[in-house]
Amino acid sequence: MMIGSLLMEIHIHDSSSLKDKRMVIRSLKEKLKSKFNVAVSEVDNQDLWQLATVAVVTVGPDKKYVENVLQNVINFVDINFPELHINITKEIF
Repeated sequence: MMIGSLLMEIHIHDSSSLKDKRMVIRSLKEKLKSKFNVAVSEVDNQDLWQLATVAVVTVGPDKKYVENVLQNVINFVDINFPELHINITKEIF
């Protein structure tokens, strides 16, 4: 069994309030959960307007499967949220 995680540090340039930020993050989380069946949570910077840290975690039978899921998540975020500036850290255990 392998565990894979992504830590996404997201800069939301157009956000002018926590409400704006939460709308973007909520949309991102819901889409990732429903499309990829992964666990998603905002794990840091909850009180900052333009910065969020979101963790994505998946479990699979082998490293290849986990890498594939995480890469699909990265590709999906890049395509569907091009306005966000994201720094991604990937780990597989």
